Amino acid sequence: MIKAVICWAGVSGYMAACWRALAARQDIDLHIIALPSAVPFADDLTADLPCRLLAEHQQNDFNLIRAQVAKHDPRVIVINGWHRPPYVQLTRDPSLARARFIMAMDTPWQGTWRQRVAPLILRRLIRRLSAVVVAGDRAANYAQRLGIPTSQIHRGMYGFDDQPLTHLHAKREALPGGWPRRFLYVGRYVHTKGIDLLIDAYRQYRAAVSNPWSLTCCGAGDLAHLLRDESGVTDRRFIQPADLPGILTEHGAFVIASRFEPWGVVIAEAAAAGLPILCTDACGAALDIVQHDHNGRIIKSNDAAALAAALQWIHDRHADLPQIGARSRPIAAAFSADAWSQQWAQMFQNVIQDPPAP
Repeated sequence: MIKAVICWAGVSGYMAACWRALAARQDIDLHIIALPSAVPFADDLTADLPCRLLAEHQQNDFNLIRAQVAKHDPRVIVINGWHRPPYVQLTRDPSLARARFIMAMDTPWQGTWRQRVAPLILRRLIRRLSAVVVAGDRAANYAQRLGIPTSQIHRGMYGFDDQPLTHLHAKREALPGGWPRRFLYVGRYVHTKGIDLLIDAYRQYRAAVSNPWSLTCCGAGDLAHLLRDESGVTDRRFIQPADLPGILTEHGAFVIASRFEPWGVVIAEAAAAGLPILCTDACGAALDIVQHDHNGRIIKSNDAAALAAALQWIHDRHADLPQIGARSRPIAAAFSADAWSQQWAQMFQNVIQDPPAP
């Protein structure tokens, strides 16, 4: 049995589902240290997990975090990126010299000057890593530029709970009114998510067609006022994870207009629910989940006109949407919590067979 400690940032429903699948394995003894983040129900998400949530005054207490990690005598330690100094400091602690360190990263390569000097700034950390697990090809590209050998780069940083979603395609097809004529967006109402672009594109779409579909938005953020009194738009505000399956069933296509999206778990969730997907090329998950003109469309970011055309592409293919949505499901299955736990368990097995990094 491999003893492993995951040191993570914020708790989310999808990561809790992945951790639960990993903790259920007979070959893994798992413990988690995490920040509650802004999630008000983090305690509920981790109630059945071997998880220590750090209070605000504990989150930068290296001695406390080190003690929590060391008491489990882990063979493998996962740290969530390089932005939390106490987690990075664990890699230099002599009491953990026997452990193999894995870093998770979802930051895509963008070629900024900060990213170009990162190999110099992070070289001490990089030398201590036995592996890096990334979210998609763009993050893998960045990992390679940091100097991580290709053999040590693993895909599959994120997964999601597919169990509540697997039967939604069939339920949607069986609705009395047929396949719903509604678009759905789930995410924060902020600039990086492109909610302003989405509203602009939706206006253009409504002007171009007769009998336009409605648009439902679920989320919260500084730009919520853009949805107010907008024709055809319903703001459902923030929804609990337990309510997501019902909302996915009620809609006929998923759309997200992000300007920046390291990956986008909600895209995988919508795909698992059997929805056609419209997303921008800024979404990391676009490369993994969406096949252009097969199960949706990938749109150039910051282009409201192109997004409006994609909305009309869905509108004009209503009879084909059940088939288009069905193509999404097997693609998303590779990112289910069970698949995630198998990939991570194999990654742990691989790194403990190698000598610890100096």
